[in-house]
Amino acid sequence: MEADKWGRRIRAFRKLKGYTQEGLAKDLGVSVSLLGEIERGNRQPSEELLLGVAKILGITVEELTPPQDMQD
Repeated sequence: MEADKWGRRIRAFRKLKGYTQEGLAKDLGVSVSLLGEIERGNRQPSEELLLGVAKILGITVEELTPPQDMQD
């Protein structure tokens, strides 16, 4: 599932950069429950959200993008 791959990457980078779900959600202007759903792979992140995550975490969207060959 594509959403699951995005969610795992967002969670990994969030933790690597020292953010809590609450902190990142607040900076993004979204609810903690929305961010949690995305990180669990229950919801596909929007392009706008991906751009916001990348900007806040100081990474590129390309770094955030799951590799095409990433296996489940």
